[in-house]
Order: sequence, then structure tokens, then C-alpha cells
Amino acid sequence: MSAIPSNATSQAPLAGLRGLVADWSSDRQAFHVAWGKVMMWIFLLSDTFIFGSFLTGYMTVRASTTVPWPNTSEVFSLRVGGAELPLLLIAIMTFVLISSSGTMAMAVNFAYQRNRRKAALLMLATAAFGVTFVSMQAFEWTKLILEGVRPWGNPMGAAQFGASFFMITGFHGLHVTAGVIYLSVVATRLLRGFYEKRGNYQIVEIAGLYWHFVDLVWVFIFAVFYLW
Repeated sequence: MSAIPSNATSQAPLAGLRGLVADWSSDRQAFHVAWGKVMMWIFLLSDTFIFGSFLTGYMTVRASTTVPWPNTSEVFSLRVGGAELPLLLIAIMTFVLISSSGTMAMAVNFAYQRNRRKAALLMLATAAFGVTFVSMQAFEWTKLILEGVRPWGNPMGAAQFGASFFMITGFHGLHVTAGVIYLSVVATRLLRGFYEKRGNYQIVEIAGLYWHFVDLVWVFIFAVFYLW
């Protein structure tokens, strides 16, 4: 029987919790996923709890208030050609944001093909969709403010409507704005060849995770706040 080398024990990986701590403290890869992607998933998970709390609080307030809740079809209608079209602006906003998911997905695809120019241009197109969405949201806010809606009350019904609207849509709009800045920075670096030097375009996929999350949250806001 051959003798066991003296350094075999020291080189063998530790098992259990001690091994996990040893790997993390020595900056080893504990999962077969890049750290940037793991951190983004953790951030999105925490954001899910926040948006979930907001929407749950909104549904609780709306179900428990004794004052009539404003009819969202009437509140968010637009007059076009003399006719009131319910939720027209919201439908366009939803279409714009969902379309941006398509351009973002194509950007990720081209990034893994190492076609940085097409990936960057598609990311800038996605950011442009985001700017369009936020601009329409600003118009929506301005319209309601001019109609007398405030966080502490409104002339259309339950006072909680204004607080719920500005809190939920404002927090989501802040995420879209941050996403526009994030995508613009990554796209600019792509065009300049910053990630070519590193030989890794995974940052595009990480940015895509954030943007798809923002789009998905809007689908829930659209269903719960505007359609209910």
C-alpha cells in the first residue's frame, strides 16, 4: 500500500459548513455562477419583497376602505377625437415596456455572440423605450395632479388612492430611471471596447436580468392597480 503524501490532507477541500466558510473567505467560486449574477439575483429578491409589500398593502387598503374607490377606467382615460378612451395611455406604456424586453433579450444574444456594436445599439434602444415610458408616466402624474389628486386625498373618492398611486408608480418609475442610466453606461462601455479587454460580456446578461424584472413588476402593477 502506497503512503499518503504529507500534503494531501492540507490540499483536500473541507466538507460541510467549515468548507463553505473556507471557500468564501478565500474568495473561491462557491457556485457555478458569476458573483455579479448572484448579487443581482439577491438584489432582485429583496426588491420582490418590497414590491410585494406595496401591492399587498394596496389591496388591503382598497378592500377595507368604506369610501368608494375611484374608477380607474375613468381616472386614467384620455380624450381622443371627442371620445373618452379608458386606459389608453396605460396600454401604450405597457406596450412600450414589454417591447423593451424584446430588444434587451436580443442585446444579450448578440453580446454572447461577441457582437458588441449590435448589443450596445439594442441596449440603447431599450434605454430609449425606458425614457419613453418614464416620460408618459410624468404626463400621467401631471394630469392627475392638475385634477387635484394628492398623496393625502383626492376629489374622486377614497383618500388612500393618491398615496397608493404615487407610492407604487413612483417607486417603479425610479427603478426604470435607474435602469435607463445603468443600460446607457453598459452600452457606452461596450462601444468603447471596455469589456473586450476583459473578454467577458456577462454584464449585459446581468443588466438584462434587472430590466426584465422591472418589466415583470409593471405587469403586476398594471393588473392589480389599473385593471382591478
